[in-house]
Amino acid sequence: MKNYFNNKVVWITGASSGIGEALVHELAAKSNAKIILSSRNKDQLNTVAQKAGLDANRFMILPLDLENYKQMPDIVTQVIEKFGKIDILINNAGLSQRSLAMETDIEVDKRLIEVDFIGTVALTKSVLPYMVRNGGGHIAVVSSMMGIFGAPMRSSYAAAKHALHGFFDSLRAELYTKNIIVTIICPGFVQTNISINAVTGSGSLQGTMDDATMKGMPADIFAGKMLSAIRKKKNQASIGGQEVMGTYLKRFFPDLLAKIVRKAKVV
Repeated sequence: MKNYFNNKVVWITGASSGIGEALVHELAAKSNAKIILSSRNKDQLNTVAQKAGLDANRFMILPLDLENYKQMPDIVTQVIEKFGKIDILINNAGLSQRSLAMETDIEVDKRLIEVDFIGTVALTKSVLPYMVRNGGGHIAVVSSMMGIFGAPMRSSYAAAKHALHGFFDSLRAELYTKNIIVTIICPGFVQTNISINAVTGSGSLQGTMDDATMKGMPADIFAGKMLSAIRKKKNQASIGGQEVMGTYLKRFFPDLLAKIVRKAKVV
């Protein structure tokens, strides 16, 4: 991993906890990359940077809210002013869902799309001109198994993640001649606070840990596997436990997958 990330400026969104925090620790320990840490919580970001042992000249704290997507060009300018370039953007921030489609307020559906899709796309589009100017770069986006197949209680979350696949697959083809790589990461269950922070049909937070999430892959192990996939410049990588089999069932046995998903424990 060292050779690929060394001397690069790496921007991680959703860096205050979970997968994002684990990515910061992994990069800090195994490379000399300069790291931009973004999320909505500035204090938590500072704590992550301190725990990772980052020297002051190696990191930048940059609060960011994906819902305020019109501010992305100005936010990107702050990174360029400090480091002069952005080599790797890891779009990790997002919001999950735990509610039946019929019981979900349309404003909640809208928020999931704006956070998980529109905000991510807006940040990426704001970064791209600088990557092109710099002669290349790498865009990674954290999707989900829900970006490949849908499941109960995840309707608009799955819709947003499916949208990410369509957008970033198209973007990869468009940027091939610009030396910009696009990697889509599809996590299965990972031990993070994603279910605690997931929105319900009314927009309130679930506030509890799902059993499946609690039993998922530890975030630090996931982060190592994710960075390995980025280093290998993979187009797409599914990372998780037995739930990864859903990827193959979707492709080769979609009817069987549909039957399994109906009965699967997804919370």
